[in-house]
Amino acid sequence: MKYVSGPYFEPDFDPVLDRFGTPGVVIDNETREDCTLVKVDSVNRDGVLLEMVQLLTDLDLVISKTYISSDVFHVTDQIGRKLTDPSLPDFIQQALVPFHRPGNGPSPRFTTCLGNVVGPGGPDVSDCASLEFTVHDRPGLLSSITQVLVDQGCHVASGQAWTHSGRAAGVLYVTTTAADAAALHPSRWARIERLVNAVVDARENVSGERRWVRMSAPEQGRVHTERRLHQLMHDDRDYEHGPAPTPVDEEHFAMGDRAATTALSALRALVAETRVTIDDWEEKGYAIVKMTSRDRPKLLFDTVCALTDMQYVVFHATAGSQGPLAIQEYYIRHKNGRTVDSNSERQKVSRCLVAAVERRASNGAKVEVRAADRSGLLSDFTRILREHGMSLLRAELKRQKEDAIGTFFLVTDSGGQVRPEALRAVRTRVGEMGISLDVIKEAPGWPPVRKTSVPAASATIGQDQERPRSSLGTLLWSHLGKISNNFGYIRS
Repeated sequence: MKYVSGPYFEPDFDPVLDRFGTPGVVIDNETREDCTLVKVDSVNRDGVLLEMVQLLTDLDLVISKTYISSDVFHVTDQIGRKLTDPSLPDFIQQALVPFHRPGNGPSPRFTTCLGNVVGPGGPDVSDCASLEFTVHDRPGLLSSITQVLVDQGCHVASGQAWTHSGRAAGVLYVTTTAADAAALHPSRWARIERLVNAVVDARENVSGERRWVRMSAPEQGRVHTERRLHQLMHDDRDYEHGPAPTPVDEEHFAMGDRAATTALSALRALVAETRVTIDDWEEKGYAIVKMTSRDRPKLLFDTVCALTDMQYVVFHATAGSQGPLAIQEYYIRHKNGRTVDSNSERQKVSRCLVAAVERRASNGAKVEVRAADRSGLLSDFTRILREHGMSLLRAELKRQKEDAIGTFFLVTDSGGQVRPEALRAVRTRVGEMGISLDVIKEAPGWPPVRKTSVPAASATIGQDQERPRSSLGTLLWSHLGKISNNFGYIRS
């Protein structure tokens, strides 16, 4: 699908200001005092919206506001600073458009403000086998799986695992500790897959519970890890559980000072849940998706992943925040040309969007562990957690030079908050293994919250009704006249 750059609507943006950049990517540090404006010119390739958001997220950048019709992202680094590295525009250009690399050379690499070295698909795991799974969540699950890998002479080099609505999904990148060629034979991976399946099956407490396990050999061009986790959980239908999403408060999408004052006064009541409303704009032939939720890093990436998984095309969007409340509005159409044209489809899209936001929920105690990388490290750490009655809500393991670094969100086996003395006991145990453990306090503006949705029906505009009331998105429509950007979906 052709993607053509449209007119640029950003009232604060002056194109004659001094800035540095390359054709296709502009970094503007002059227009605004609080952030950098990143403008990425269009390329004729499907899926560029998700790739742009994914790349900015991998660069450890915080997207505070965006106008999708003009390809403009308001960004800072993780500690609120503007972007000043002059090599950044070239990196973005080469990562998004491979033929712009000198001599079509290797993928570019960039070191972020947090010290992470990334490429267009995140850390290079092409030399690793991968273990993917979606199963019923239960205490000790990751410990059992990683013990199988250790017993088979494998080492977990990096990976992530998420839980949501009683389901668990993981992507683990595995290397072998054996040096002989037989260690890389496909039959070896098939055997490990059978053994993991057997362990998962032995721990199932529900008859007929669905599960999926796949072990695959090393390969080039893997799907981005967090993108893959969204795909796994969507395919596992984790969005089917729980109450129907609550509609948004329309005042947050109205223009004017009065609306802003009303929004700020209601923030405390609203940030505890993700709300979604889907309207039809039949005059233009689009569905309008409005979302409010607690603001947090990677929110835009998670939302765009959900729309992509459902094969919806984003024609226009705006995203910003009011204090801790994130506000997103999307104009979408399915790739087959239809809108969200039935109540059941509206419910499904709403549930999928809420699930995508809540999979990365930060409830529980957040701890960061660091140790010299070695075989069996993840298995040892998760075993200690299991022995102390703790379960994982979310886990991420990565390599940084010679060290392994893990971030884990912990609750008790019954789902309660972990007591400080329990964390101190775990710190002592793992310290004897050469593992350091730090409890991380959430940064201001990202407090952990619990969802408290109340079932309610979404508002819908029928054929005999007027188009939706004026909002930030419809105001942009009046300036643009028509949508000029057409983002395709990622085929995976």
